[in-house]
Amino acid sequence: MALWQQVLAVDAKFNNHRAPASPGFKTLYIRRRSQLLRDSSREEDSAQVRSYMRMRLALLQQRYCVTFDQLSLKSRSASLRSASRLTGEGDSPRCMSRSMSNMMLQPGSQGIEGPHGPPPTGSVVPTQRAEASRAIVGGTTIGENYAFSGVHHIFDQHTDSVTMVKFAHNDQGLLACSSLDGSVSLCQVSEGQPRVLHTLKHHTAAVTGFDWSSTNDLLLSSGDDGVVCLWSSSTGQCLRTVNDQAGVNVLSCLFHPLNSNWAVLGNSRGLVQVLNISTGHYPKGGTSKVGGQVTALTFDSSGKTLWAGDDKGTIISFLFDLGSGGLKKGKRCMVSEGAAITSLSARTWASREAPNPTLLVSAACNALLLYRVVDKEGGLRLKRKFNVAHSYQPVRSTFCPLMSFRQGACVVSGCEDCSVWFLDVERDTRPLINRLQGHAAPVLGVTFNYNESLLATSDATGLVIVWKRQ
Repeated sequence: MALWQQVLAVDAKFNNHRAPASPGFKTLYIRRRSQLLRDSSREEDSAQVRSYMRMRLALLQQRYCVTFDQLSLKSRSASLRSASRLTGEGDSPRCMSRSMSNMMLQPGSQGIEGPHGPPPTGSVVPTQRAEASRAIVGGTTIGENYAFSGVHHIFDQHTDSVTMVKFAHNDQGLLACSSLDGSVSLCQVSEGQPRVLHTLKHHTAAVTGFDWSSTNDLLLSSGDDGVVCLWSSSTGQCLRTVNDQAGVNVLSCLFHPLNSNWAVLGNSRGLVQVLNISTGHYPKGGTSKVGGQVTALTFDSSGKTLWAGDDKGTIISFLFDLGSGGLKKGKRCMVSEGAAITSLSARTWASREAPNPTLLVSAACNALLLYRVVDKEGGLRLKRKFNVAHSYQPVRSTFCPLMSFRQGACVVSGCEDCSVWFLDVERDTRPLINRLQGHAAPVLGVTFNYNESLLATSDATGLVIVWKRQ
């Protein structure tokens, strides 16, 4: 008889006992039941426990890119100290919950906030107390984690500047590149020989930007011809074209992160416009004007807050209504007067060590800036400023996808000195941790794939380099 069946049998015997239960009988019942439960929690042949742990391990590997080799004894011991189990050799789900509760209630225990209380207000990244986070990434330093073994592949299919590159969501090798030559190319860089899958041609002028839909089946591009194109990423076919409301250059475009029926466009007349891409119509209340040409757009992860940057150095926040597509203007932030905002990237931190959402800004005043989002209207407060050669080109920057699991926080940026910069935004001194040199022209676009195994960069001559991590 299985142990859990024995437990049920003991329960039934106690419940069916007709005579008044003596203290000795109750003690015997409780002792026997506790023994069976302990044996059940340790039973290695329990199919349910093994199935649960296998599923948990698979989900952790998929969500956090943890390989089985990384789940070493060192990682396991660190995880135990923070009441977290990552391997298939742990207790049952019931025992894990009980162990966590006991740890939090023990006198002198560190608890969930660590030995020195809660993390500092405004902390952007995991602190030194985040032992489990460091164990997940192997215990190496942030500089060691961003060492590259060399060039994986070089693409040269474009004849003019490639101003933007971006990997598809949660895809290791699907890469898109947009160019001033009027085309967008889709490349596969991880499955088999790196190759160009499709070249998307419909724009009659420079392509100024693009974005992947949440499911990667669609791609939206904008151009200086005043047209927005919707593409099928699997076939390379143009599915729909929509003209700008004012008939002027469309400088930026963006899918809504939760609903790919909505897209947001920014044009050279200063209009931030919501577009229903399914119907090709601009909804009422979905257009707002800013002071300059709209050169950069980004949403927060919830899709409720939108930021727009212009060529006059200003960032404006908007509240987005998911139902109607309406925009409500929020807060205004002056970065540097007259310095174009060329890139915006938002990150919302979910861990206890990094509770505050942040915005990464590339501005043409030789600066890369990190802002903290301070209110629900998208208000910004400057946290860090870094000197990066950037004065006239549309240089872009991005957060590194896995940096929330390391002590220190890494961002990567293009640069007009023809190199790729890696910066630890938590360092007060010497924040530059790595620098890649391989381009012969200003580096404009940068993008990591979701597990950081590959980095793609592009430059002003149209060259795209895919770098491989060590």
